[in-house]
Amino acid sequence: MKPFYVFSDTERDTLCSVFSENKLSPYENYGAFSNFIEDLASGNRLPSSFRDLCESIYLDRQNGKLVHLLGNSPVDEIIPTLDHDDPVADKYRLKTTFVGETFLGIFAYLLRTPLMSYKTRNNGDFFTDVVSINRFRGMRTGFTDGDLIYHNDRTSHPVRADFITLLGMRCPKSDLVYTSFVDGADILGYLSDDEINILSQPWYHTVVDDLTRETNQDWHLSEAHPIVLGDRTIRFQDTLTKPLPTAPTEAYTALLEFKDGIVKSPKTRHCLRNGDLFVFPNQQGLHNRERIEINDSDEASRRWLLKTYSLKDAATRDSYAKYWADGVVGCALDF
Repeated sequence: MKPFYVFSDTERDTLCSVFSENKLSPYENYGAFSNFIEDLASGNRLPSSFRDLCESIYLDRQNGKLVHLLGNSPVDEIIPTLDHDDPVADKYRLKTTFVGETFLGIFAYLLRTPLMSYKTRNNGDFFTDVVSINRFRGMRTGFTDGDLIYHNDRTSHPVRADFITLLGMRCPKSDLVYTSFVDGADILGYLSDDEINILSQPWYHTVVDDLTRETNQDWHLSEAHPIVLGDRTIRFQDTLTKPLPTAPTEAYTALLEFKDGIVKSPKTRHCLRNGDLFVFPNQQGLHNRERIEINDSDEASRRWLLKTYSLKDAATRDSYAKYWADGVVGCALDF
């Protein structure tokens, strides 16, 4: 994928210098970290070119362009090697600078997209990781070391992010691991009005992923839901979203046509490298992960992307208020 913008080395170093002023860990004191982000946004330390870049992306989104790639982005100078038995705990212990987190935080703030998190993901952290965890190898979760089918993140959950942002922290150069996005409008373009109407009815449910099952053993399925929502967003996870036992035959047929539409639709593909920021909509399309060529499996298993979930605006965040855990605005409970 061609980048929307590539930071010059001077721009990157300037931003790294500004962001490295933040000594506050978002994992220990997110409130203080957020205050730093707000102060940074209201002050004059940010280069005007960075503000202009974020405003360009914001305006693109108003005009329907929702996928953006930035290259040579600011990241921490030292990227620790994590223990993949418990990479979250190891990150807490070893990562003592927060350039990547500050970059993602101010990026979301300037785009007016509030961050969100899940209580059962990285202990409710607003900055999570796409990283393999040894006990999930070969399983159905983003923490596997293998491929991921086309999906929305947290398809089974009633609170789903509007945007996902990935920042390449450690991306082995010897391996080709691609993140792909397919636009929901392209998928629906292959369907008839009758098929879209069937897919817009709550004839489907989604099996929870393996990490969710581990953290909540009583939760196996989502509530009944449509695949195409009223605003033509998509709620689907391949192999896990299935028709209800009581669904009519038309619901099965429409689902097969929908899956055919995924295959037929054009894909936006990118192999993330260190310093790449890739942001795309979570509900207005589907994304996956494909390991195309792995030359060093041990090194590939150490791939690490820093990740945020965000909502499209403050009003959307506030509409989910009943789901927030322990009074932490933006941190959603599981059920």
